[in-house]
Amino acid sequence: MKVTIYRHTDQLPELTSGNFFHSRELMALCEQTPRLRPYMTVVTDDDGNVQAHLLAIMRFRRSLFPPYLYTHVRIYGDNGCNAEQFGMMMQELTQLLQNRTLYIELSHLHEKMFGYRELRQQRFFPVRWMNIHNSLHSRTPEERIDNQQLQRIQHAQDRGAVTKPVETLEEFEAFSKLLRSHHWLKPMRYIPDDSFFREMMQRGMCQILITKYHDHVIGTTVTVFSNGDAYLWYSASRRKSFAPLHPNAVTMWGTIKAAHRAGYQHIRFMDVGLPFRRNPYRDFILRFGGKEVSTYRWFRISIRWVNQLASWLWRE
Repeated sequence: MKVTIYRHTDQLPELTSGNFFHSRELMALCEQTPRLRPYMTVVTDDDGNVQAHLLAIMRFRRSLFPPYLYTHVRIYGDNGCNAEQFGMMMQELTQLLQNRTLYIELSHLHEKMFGYRELRQQRFFPVRWMNIHNSLHSRTPEERIDNQQLQRIQHAQDRGAVTKPVETLEEFEAFSKLLRSHHWLKPMRYIPDDSFFREMMQRGMCQILITKYHDHVIGTTVTVFSNGDAYLWYSASRRKSFAPLHPNAVTMWGTIKAAHRAGYQHIRFMDVGLPFRRNPYRDFILRFGGKEVSTYRWFRISIRWVNQLASWLWRE
C-alpha cells in the first residue's frame, strides 16, 4: 500500500467516504478560506484504488501571549479506516507537519482505544475527554428532555423567543458577531473566517440557526450533517445579558428539534470538554437527555521537551 498527501483538491483521486469531516467538499472549502490549509492523506493499493483517507486542517492563529503567531493542525475522527491504514496515514502526516505546526490535535475516534499503539509510536499523548450524543430515532426529544428545562424553554418562547434559520445578510452578520464575541476569551476555540460559514450555508453543508428576541439575536448554533447524524460544531449565546430567557437552552432545543424533524439518527455535541467533576456545559447538555461517552483526545506538541512534559503530566 502507498500513502500520498494532497494539498489541492483538483489533484485528489476519487474518494468514496460520505464523512463530511474527511470529504472533498470540506477540503475545497478550507482551501479557499483564509488562514486554513488542508492536507488530505490517501492510502491506495497496488492497483491505485483508494482504501482510506484522512483530512487534516492546518489553522493559522494569533494569540495575546507568546508565540503570538502559530499554527495547529486539527483532525476530526478516523473516517472508518482500520488500525494499519490509520497508523500509516498518521505517520506520514506527522513526518510532514511536525516542523510546520505547534501542535496536532486528533479527536472523535470511533472507539476509545482505536489507534492507541499507532499514536503512541508517533509520540502523541492522550487526554481524557467527554463526548455526548442524543438519540433521535427511538424516542422523541420531548420524551428525553428534563421537565424543568422544557418549562424554561416554553416560558421563553411564550415571551417571544424564536429559533429560526439564518436567512438575511443582517442575520448572518449578527450570527458572526455573537459567535466571535462569545469565544474571544476561549483560546482553544478556533473560529474560521466568515467566508467559511457563508460558503457552507450556501452549499447546503450546514444549518445555521439563530434565536431572536424582538430585534436581538441572543443565541446561535452551527450544525453539520454526516452519515445520517447531525453534529453541533459551534454554539454561542447571550446567556448573561438575557438570562431570564435562557437563550442557550432555547437555541439548543431548536437545534435538536430541527435535527429530529429532518430525520437524523443522532445529534452529536462536538466539544463537551474535559471530564471534570464540575463541568457546567456538560451538565447543561445532559439535561436534554443525552448519553455520555468517555473517550480520548490526542495531542502531539512539536517542541520535544514540552511534549515529553505534557505526556508526563497527562500520564494515565
